[in-house]
Amino acid sequence: MKRYRPHILVVAALAIVLSTGWHGALRNALTDLRFGWQSRAATGDVVVVAIDAPSIDQIGVWPWPRRLHAELLQRLESAGAQDVAFDIDFSTPSDPASDEAFVKALRDVGGATILPSFKQPAPNGGDAHVNRPLKPFNSQSWPAFVNVTVESDGLVRRYPFGERLGDAIVPSMAVVLAGQKASRSGRFLIDFSIQPASIPVVSYAETLRGDPAALARLKDKKVIVGATALELGDRLSVPNGGIVAGPVLQALAAESILQHRTLLWTSDVGMVLGLCAIGLAMMWSWRRRAPGIRVAILVGAGVAVELVAALVQSKWPLVIDTSLFHIAILAYLTAIALDEIDFRSLLGRIAESRFHRIAMSLGDGLVCTDEDHRITVWNPGAGAIFGYMPTEMIGRPFESLCAAPADGGSRPFSMRDTARHALLVPGGAVVVEFEGRRKNGESFPVEASFSGWQGADGFQYGAILRDISIRKREAQRVKHLAEYDALTGLANRNTLHAGLAGLIAAAERRSSEVALLVLGLDGFQQINEMLGHSAGDLVLRAVAARLQAETNREAIVARLGGDEFAIALDSTASGEPMAEFAERVARAFDTPLVTGTRQHRVRISIGVAVYPEGGNGADDLLSNGHLALSRAKATRRGSHVIFESAIRQELENRLTLERELALATDRGEFELFYQPQVRLVDGSLVGAEALIRWRHPARGHVSPGEFMPVVNTSALSERIANWVMETACRQARAWELSGNGVRVAINLSPSQLHSGDLAHSVAILLAATGLTPSLLELEVTEDILLHDEGRVLDMFKRIRELGVRVLFDDFGTGYASLSYLKKFPLDGLKIDRSFVLDLLADSDDAAIVGSTIGLGKQLGLTVVAEGIESRATADFLVSMGCEEGQGYFFGRPMPADAFEQQFLATKREEMVSAARRARSMPS
Repeated sequence: MKRYRPHILVVAALAIVLSTGWHGALRNALTDLRFGWQSRAATGDVVVVAIDAPSIDQIGVWPWPRRLHAELLQRLESAGAQDVAFDIDFSTPSDPASDEAFVKALRDVGGATILPSFKQPAPNGGDAHVNRPLKPFNSQSWPAFVNVTVESDGLVRRYPFGERLGDAIVPSMAVVLAGQKASRSGRFLIDFSIQPASIPVVSYAETLRGDPAALARLKDKKVIVGATALELGDRLSVPNGGIVAGPVLQALAAESILQHRTLLWTSDVGMVLGLCAIGLAMMWSWRRRAPGIRVAILVGAGVAVELVAALVQSKWPLVIDTSLFHIAILAYLTAIALDEIDFRSLLGRIAESRFHRIAMSLGDGLVCTDEDHRITVWNPGAGAIFGYMPTEMIGRPFESLCAAPADGGSRPFSMRDTARHALLVPGGAVVVEFEGRRKNGESFPVEASFSGWQGADGFQYGAILRDISIRKREAQRVKHLAEYDALTGLANRNTLHAGLAGLIAAAERRSSEVALLVLGLDGFQQINEMLGHSAGDLVLRAVAARLQAETNREAIVARLGGDEFAIALDSTASGEPMAEFAERVARAFDTPLVTGTRQHRVRISIGVAVYPEGGNGADDLLSNGHLALSRAKATRRGSHVIFESAIRQELENRLTLERELALATDRGEFELFYQPQVRLVDGSLVGAEALIRWRHPARGHVSPGEFMPVVNTSALSERIANWVMETACRQARAWELSGNGVRVAINLSPSQLHSGDLAHSVAILLAATGLTPSLLELEVTEDILLHDEGRVLDMFKRIRELGVRVLFDDFGTGYASLSYLKKFPLDGLKIDRSFVLDLLADSDDAAIVGSTIGLGKQLGLTVVAEGIESRATADFLVSMGCEEGQGYFFGRPMPADAFEQQFLATKREEMVSAARRARSMPS
């Protein structure tokens, strides 16, 4: 087997090359190289009339009218040209006059013109489409095929004798020009040793113009007319880096035929005989001759064969394929090299050199030892870590790099145990950490990756060493950031949660209680807004310090985020009742916080949740503590609230009510009731107040006092308020159309004022419903003016300009000052029912009502009294000058149809009777 190994290698190489087709690329490269060694001139019998850049500049943008080709053909005929071939597409019609001129020119020259046919690939991948000259042209000319094939390397080498188009073989353009007939459809190699520059080229424009010198060069010549200008794109790549225009390539093919240089490949028999010869020569000489002689034989054979191939190609139209012969020679040279080189020694030297380069350039420390664990290799990385030079460490035991345990109780590092462990681990490597000692005596943590291998001088060990002191410090820093608040240094939410879980587990064992205090700062946002966040951060640090001062070491003090803190502790460890502890913490902030030169008075509200009543786990305590804090901020600012189940139940009830309200809105369960407003003097109807009611599918009518507080503070507020306004306006418009001008009053929601332009919305609603603006009355509470006063005042001024009435509702119970009566655009005031109910019995209420009525009259405002429940109250209000009123005495809120039945039917009957009387009176 060893004897025939070189020849097997050659056969395998040839098989691989043949199966992959690589020999084709080598064959083409050798053929192209021979073209480069030779140089032939063209015969000059074929001339290219070039559609070049100067012609385009003089004649105009391509394509040109075919009448120009007709004129050119006549010029060529008069110049005495033998045959004329156009490498131009004539398969589509153009201007009829130009086409007719070209047909006449073809007819006049006697049919000696060659026109191209070519295949064009179908866009969908189907059969190629054949483009032929138009029938009038085809009948007056010779057909010729002009397609060429671009090979896989992007070059054109071969040219067809002809191509089967339909039932006949159409000769190629070069074959027709050369005066031959194509009886086959094969291809030949163009002889690219013929220099393209030697082919005569005449400009189209000069020929068309009749330039004598140009016409003289065309006498008795075969002419190819085609595009050579770069912008026309007819460019083809040919061997040896050449790029030629399409007409020039046709001329080269014609020259190859005229010079009898239609090159063809020789038979493969010669290739096989050559391979057999070189194989037999190598088999005979392999063990009989020195490698140098074999190399000389191979190189000489390769040179000789190539010289013969070049000579044959230059003398005859034959191309000898020597590619496989050269591949066999290269394979034999490779076999000789493999047979002579001592690869084991070479690989060993390469590996040793490579290891040395890697070891010396490695940034980490690299230390190798012998089987006695004495250092044999010490790289610069190890020197940078430990501070020793190689001469100080070579030959010393590895343990000299290790520091003794600081506590004296830990086991010192053992290189022997580590090495034994490395041998047992799959892959032969183990990573350990130990305390290293630098040359200056400093101890530091080291990470070492140990491995072992069998070397030439016995078993050896190696270790990659890293100083991980920075990594250790960074890990501790990251751990601290993950567990503690970066601003205050207190525990963060995650640490608090883990601590709470631990306290609860301990409390379960001792049957004790765990308390969680959730603390929120009151007014902290103002500090951030007025003084900036840097001042706010100082306040938060001062709060953290005070909380730590008020708690013992066993309590966990944490910052939850923003201005919220928490304290978790075992109730038994505090030594005082939890309510007293919480109150003491709150009172601790009665003393101002000092931050630099400033003092800040900050109050703390506290929510307390106690395990197990306030929650069974850490999550429950945190959730319930926040609920208690929310209650404290709402009802007992600056103090504490201890969580009770009623707080959560209240929240759950609210959430349930919000969900039901959302469903009620979608299902249309709301309706409007209307309460009459009358003129107190005679009891006549002047208007009605629209009041929302909820028809719950299970509970029936729900009191507005139960659901409206939730509506006004939920996301549904604006949607429901807009529905109330639209429904009331449409009802008022319906009454107006029936002849009852009932003024409808609507209570505005704060969300309508804050979410957008209310004046614009009212204008759109009035336009959509057609309601007379004076029949719409908007009631607004005084406290709405406390937010964005300027915008609200402007909005209501625009509303009054529409003709809509505006009233203060519940006057006297809000927060607005009397100055608002002066600058706010009002039409009236509504006296709150709390002043009217006890009007006859309470002199204070009577004084307030009387003053309000007098103030309204002085300001020219209508005064409407609410809550009138008796005739005596109504009469007393009349005596005080009150004009309008509403209350149960005149009518309760009722549905629209009931309101119509009670208050509008009589008026409608009176109008009908009046109409009948008017019709019965004599004209």
